[in-house]
Amino acid sequence: MIPRSWLYVPGDRPDRITKALNGPADAVIIDLEDAVAAAAKDEARRNALSALDGGATAYVRINAPGTPAGEADIKALRGAAGVRVPKCEDPGEVRRVADALGDPVYPVLESALGVENARDIATAHPLVAGISLGEADLAADLRVAGGDALTWPRSRVVVAARAAGLPSPVQSVWTAVRDLDGLRASTEAGRAAGFFGRSVIHPAQIPVVHEVCAPDPGETAWASELLDHLETTGSAAWIDHRGQFVDAAIVARARWVLAIAGSEAKEGQHS
Repeated sequence: MIPRSWLYVPGDRPDRITKALNGPADAVIIDLEDAVAAAAKDEARRNALSALDGGATAYVRINAPGTPAGEADIKALRGAAGVRVPKCEDPGEVRRVADALGDPVYPVLESALGVENARDIATAHPLVAGISLGEADLAADLRVAGGDALTWPRSRVVVAARAAGLPSPVQSVWTAVRDLDGLRASTEAGRAAGFFGRSVIHPAQIPVVHEVCAPDPGETAWASELLDHLETTGSAAWIDHRGQFVDAAIVARARWVLAIAGSEAKEGQHS
């Protein structure tokens, strides 16, 4: 399944971790960083390890490498589905962290230098499984108010991810939890710009993200027809019944559409 929603849950709240793992999010990220006060870092780390040791399939956001809490996270963590690594700027540091963790890593770019080094970070280590932006910190570093001012960094991370053969980046959080219309508009714009899926901070945001990420039924039918034709004829390129030229790039697009549709179908089976 291609995750659409990535729900952050505070690591110092074991009750919320359990609830999130049993909820509708495609992926759960146990947060040891921003959502956890300094005095609760050790407790949050223990809770994350307890969940993972108990068989939970979860991701973890560690504290920034190089900080005492971050180094303790790196040393202790094991068995995560993936680890979000904040404040990434240096490809060499990404390599160090990936080697130490041994789990898939997801560098988060939150500064001008991180964005500048996006391509090198994306290819820093075989365990790099995806890159994304941390837009609040990035906007602060760039001294902008966000919004359209982040258009270029967003495009930069999309291009860097795909150039490295990584999945389309996951969109950064929408912090106005009650503004679901704003979330929808922003997520639609993000998908059109090359992002897929979104980090969320409240379960109420999940249905909106899933709806935006769902392919149009007509698009799914088109993709199925195209791949059926390919399987039947083995053609390398052809003109379809709509008059559209189909080649390898269009076939790849069709496979992507059906992969998304498969995620939606699996959700329906388990609801």
